[in-house]
Amino acid sequence: MKLGYACINLTIPTRFRTCRLKTLEEQGMHKAKELTLNNFLEVEKAVKWNIENGIYFYRLSSDLVPFASHPIMDWEWYEDEDILNVTNRIRDLAADYNMRLSMHPGQYTILNSTKQEVIDKAVLDLEYHARVLEMTGGDDMILHTGGAYGNKEKAKERFIETYRTLPETVTSRLILENDDKVFHLEDVVEISRSCGIPVCFDIHHHRCNTYPGTTELTELLDEVVDSWKTKGRPKMHISSGRTGPEDRSHHDYVLEEDFDSFLQVLGSTEVDIMLEAKLKEKAVLRIYEHLGQTSYLEKEPSTIR
Repeated sequence: MKLGYACINLTIPTRFRTCRLKTLEEQGMHKAKELTLNNFLEVEKAVKWNIENGIYFYRLSSDLVPFASHPIMDWEWYEDEDILNVTNRIRDLAADYNMRLSMHPGQYTILNSTKQEVIDKAVLDLEYHARVLEMTGGDDMILHTGGAYGNKEKAKERFIETYRTLPETVTSRLILENDDKVFHLEDVVEISRSCGIPVCFDIHHHRCNTYPGTTELTELLDEVVDSWKTKGRPKMHISSGRTGPEDRSHHDYVLEEDFDSFLQVLGSTEVDIMLEAKLKEKAVLRIYEHLGQTSYLEKEPSTIR
């Protein structure tokens, strides 16, 4: 089992940079390259720190290349030699130390919108994420289903229809997560049955948005795990509510009792777990301390060769 965190490392600390669209319009693509190179170098620093501290699961920021899928982007950043030098080093580190890298496109990347232009923009964004993962040796990108738009069943159908039109570079990496307001675990498992997309189970979202049916959680989790059968080890998410179990806001840490409860739910199932906590890598290290020298946990620090 690998434990991971998302994007920002507070200990280093990482300093990812972005800009406004107006800045790119005024300063051109050399500004885009400056920011992109900085951001991939920050990823490299984070990956090295993770290896040296026994963390082998890490989520890359979605904002590494500013306005990557915007019409203004006419710089072929994915062919730039300076960028490739860094992404190749990241990919080699991930391969050498069995580091799992993932991404999580944002809330405006919606595949089940009622507006085709929104879907078109979402596909461009997913293609960007897929390219970053390919260049860095990453595995998967997590997405929510989208909105209900007044009819959740039709919204699920639209997701399935759009998914079936996506390029293989995207579908080979795309994972569907249950969310904390609209599409609960039973919904996303149903979508997975129809189109084959693997499912990422988020236990905190499940607490906030429990499905109303009578199906046992263990049955749905069996289907979640089975949805990964051609992809590898399932990925799951955990967080603790800031003020209580059903608070959607994330706590600074993942509470030990929440993590222990999740392990009980999982039983002997082998998964990798992303900790979504405000204190990032510090939350992972605290769970490491809580678990001690547990044999199934991949957490031994390595010296980078």
